[in-house]
Amino acid sequence: MNKQHLSLFALAFILLAACGKPTVETKEGWTNLFDGETLDGWHQLDGAAEFTVEDGVIVGSAVANTPNTFLVTDQTYEDFILELDIRVDDESSNSGVMARGQHNPDANDGKGRVFGYQVECDPKERAWSGGIYDEARRGWLYPLTYNPDARSAFKLGEFNTYRIEFIGNTLKTWVNGQEVAYLVDEMDRSGFIGLQVHGIGNNPENAGKKTYFRNIRIKTENLTPTPFENDVFVVSTLNNELTPYEKEIGWKLLFDGKTSEGWRSARAENFPEGGWTINDGVLTIEAKDGRESANAGDIVTVDKYSAFDLAFDFKLTEGANSGVKYFVTLNENNSGSAIGLEYQILDDERHPDAKQGKDGNRTLASLYDLIKADKQSRFVRPIGEWNKGRVVVHPDNTVEHYINGLKVLSYTRGSDAYRELVADSKYQKWDNFGEAEEGHILLQDHGDEVHYKNIKIRELN
Repeated sequence: MNKQHLSLFALAFILLAACGKPTVETKEGWTNLFDGETLDGWHQLDGAAEFTVEDGVIVGSAVANTPNTFLVTDQTYEDFILELDIRVDDESSNSGVMARGQHNPDANDGKGRVFGYQVECDPKERAWSGGIYDEARRGWLYPLTYNPDARSAFKLGEFNTYRIEFIGNTLKTWVNGQEVAYLVDEMDRSGFIGLQVHGIGNNPENAGKKTYFRNIRIKTENLTPTPFENDVFVVSTLNNELTPYEKEIGWKLLFDGKTSEGWRSARAENFPEGGWTINDGVLTIEAKDGRESANAGDIVTVDKYSAFDLAFDFKLTEGANSGVKYFVTLNENNSGSAIGLEYQILDDERHPDAKQGKDGNRTLASLYDLIKADKQSRFVRPIGEWNKGRVVVHPDNTVEHYINGLKVLSYTRGSDAYRELVADSKYQKWDNFGEAEEGHILLQDHGDEVHYKNIKIRELN
């Protein structure tokens, strides 16, 4: 074959692939899940949206008054790398790709319900495309508040290339080459691939709006994970473990899940002899009459920190109160809990402190007694379930609080607005409250049973 014939062949191959036609890529181990002509190997679940094939593209058309509809593979998959192109032309066409999807045929009064990991296609202003949603189960696992730089990757009205790597317990996503989500989770180890047409409710004006899928291919053998090159937050549901990637970018555990190493009493140089326990990878403060730091007492990190990203999991018992404090200096010589800026840990419904303070500034995830957390109930797990807290202190003294990935407040230490808040709070009697250059991290004993794990920190330059 001469060079001219070779060029024509290469051009024809590229055009064929772009149209979603079958390609032969056995050398690299890829398998096409869609032959460009039929829906062989796929079947529909749950809703009544319509899936057709047009010019080598799977077209999903929305139908009013029907639930989310999924076109899913007949075959299930364990470890894989999946690539496909997705296009939506209207903001109403929320969509997604099920990765290791599951189905309960008895749910929804016997109509069935798809559930499990879904890689989001979010054309609205929120722009969380490539984020990870646990469909019909736990809700958002990786909203793009964890990685806001990736919100601009998805393009409305254009084909967007998704790459989804699910290897072992690690799910990573890319949109148009942009690194988006990094999740480590043990919930499902196999399942189907699914394409979603989102329900539109009773909105006939959105009926017939289309979602397009093409170039769907999968690789299941000889998989090599693609490393993330940028600084991306890792969400992990494992207990007190860091991924090699997290270690590489500077994260360290503040709690190893086994010992009290790195912690001490806020009142003494050693760890409290009672009250704080470590069992099955969980650090627990025991209940003892609900009084503030009157029994075992607070514990603090041995080390001090200035600019940092602090993440922690916490689980409340009914009516409980605790807190995670930062920039704790231990210089105030006060009675009760040590003084510091506080990420409030509280049962908002049952503990009276939620109704004290001003305008809700003592509720869960708030900057205690200063700024109310602007949180959505759907992002708060019920009492008895684990929640993910996070405090980020940037080098410029901007501070952010998060709960389960949702940013709920932001402020700047030392600013005029911050000092006005302090002057009108219980902290007004302490000079330069919360403005120390560095301080300890503190877990509060408020006399209620509260559990902590997965406490990790990364110092920021």
